[in-house]
Amino acid sequence: MFRMLPMIPGYFYYISLVLQAICVIHCLRKRNEQKWIWLIVFLPFIGCIAYFFTEIVPGIRSSAKQADLGSLLINPSTRIRRLEENLHFANTFNNRILLANAYKAVGRMEEAIELYSTSLTGAFSENEYVIALLISAYFETKQYPELIQLAQKIYTSPQFARSEAHLLYARSLDITGDKGGAEKEFKRMKGRFADFEARYQYGLFLQREGREKEAREMLGDIVKEASHLSSRERRSNRTWIQKSKEELNVRY
Repeated sequence: MFRMLPMIPGYFYYISLVLQAICVIHCLRKRNEQKWIWLIVFLPFIGCIAYFFTEIVPGIRSSAKQADLGSLLINPSTRIRRLEENLHFANTFNNRILLANAYKAVGRMEEAIELYSTSLTGAFSENEYVIALLISAYFETKQYPELIQLAQKIYTSPQFARSEAHLLYARSLDITGDKGGAEKEFKRMKGRFADFEARYQYGLFLQREGREKEAREMLGDIVKEASHLSSRERRSNRTWIQKSKEELNVRY
């Protein structure tokens, strides 16, 4: 046992080489920024760990979500039927939410809302994940007063500040005529390199309020910041960057 201990550093050396190779190859294939390669090469373990959790893990999660959504869209009736059978067999919180998500994905919003709503009971009455899903469903069905009331339940949550639910809350306040409340929420999400969708929507809000100069500055900042983003960040925000460019070209 004690004779094997001196060999451990050697194992770490070879593990480090393998991790470096994996991360560098992934970096080159995805055309990520050059700074990652230098970090991986000169700080092997720290660089590899940082790269793995920043670039590789989010990609794996995204691929898994897309694959699950793809299977649902390719054969939705079969997938939904199986989830309905699972719920009939075991009426659990998890089975209810999985079925509700499937309903929501294919546009069966009222059925999704029913499942989300009735799942918010007992130990799950304050479940932020389900509340956020229900907020999204309310917005898609234009049930804005219900959305605003529900959002108050998670308003003080740290996760709410930068969430899609917060953006939908702000937009609902705007739609229902609470302009001051809407702007207050838009400002909470505003900041350099902050949520691009929220800032784009804030820009449109300013346009509707006749504040053209502020709107132009808001949309212009989004476009300017695009060149400073990593390739992954540009991909995830491409829609809002492009929409901001189009809005500037059309109106200004």
